[in-house]
Amino acid sequence: MTTRTNRSDSRVILVTGTGGQLGFDLVRSLSPLGDIHGLDRASLNLCDASAIRDCVRSLRPSLIVNAAAYTAVDEAESDVLTCDAVNAVAPGILAEEAGRCGAAIVHFSTDYVFDGTSALPYCEDDPTGPLNVYGRTKRDGEHAVVAVGAPYMIFRASWIYSLRGRNFLRTMRRLFQVREEVSVVSDQRGSPSWSGVIAAATAAIVASASVPGVSLATGIGQHAGVYHLSAEDGASWYEFATAIRDLDPDRGSHRVRTIRPITSDEFPTRARRPRNSRLDAARAEVRFAIKLPAWREQLALCLADVQTTAR
Repeated sequence: MTTRTNRSDSRVILVTGTGGQLGFDLVRSLSPLGDIHGLDRASLNLCDASAIRDCVRSLRPSLIVNAAAYTAVDEAESDVLTCDAVNAVAPGILAEEAGRCGAAIVHFSTDYVFDGTSALPYCEDDPTGPLNVYGRTKRDGEHAVVAVGAPYMIFRASWIYSLRGRNFLRTMRRLFQVREEVSVVSDQRGSPSWSGVIAAATAAIVASASVPGVSLATGIGQHAGVYHLSAEDGASWYEFATAIRDLDPDRGSHRVRTIRPITSDEFPTRARRPRNSRLDAARAEVRFAIKLPAWREQLALCLADVQTTAR
């Protein structure tokens, strides 16, 4: 599906991955800033380099916002070629084409580029050390974007969820309806992030780079770099699940009586996960005056939309 919003100005913003939770919200948040052309997986095959180049050259956008990604972390362990094409190769091609047409690129990455051994939240310049294929390809995608030299911003976010798509929030809400006991890992920590908040922060940053008399590419280029978009506080998956249960407006229909904390060893997965993937977002806060709400506040804001969102 192709999503397009029309405006009277000539600024074209290409958003990839609009079939996903973040891409969907980005179309809405960025729409005041330009003529949005949103493409999902069916509209743009990111495994096809020629298709990517033809698309960008046809649209000649002022900004490319790449929210598309291969995010099935466990499946990636046995689908390396596809994951690499989407997460590592395609971002570099998009950056090349952005440079060719005088555009900038905003690319989204992940907390999983880190190995999780630090006890502190990770800063942007901390050494990466991904534990799985997904994290490795996302790190390689970052490197590919930077290497091109086009104006860019890379935003890392963690534990993204919404009321759309496949994510932890929707999984827990479904399980709470059908099970009396749910076991959830308690020794992995991150910062749950609602895609609506990430999209709004992205739009605010892009707007701040829209300086009168200066091209958007130049404005973004003046602030080029990697930024963490994350709440200050964090939680374990178990704490996140407990908050979902407590804040869910449909909790009256829950069957669940017990949420049982378990260790990662008790819930083995094909892909290893970092034990700590909290992100330090001080750089974005200082440079753009952007501070994300606490993770529980984000969850409450998201769940407030339950009655109006298709499940």
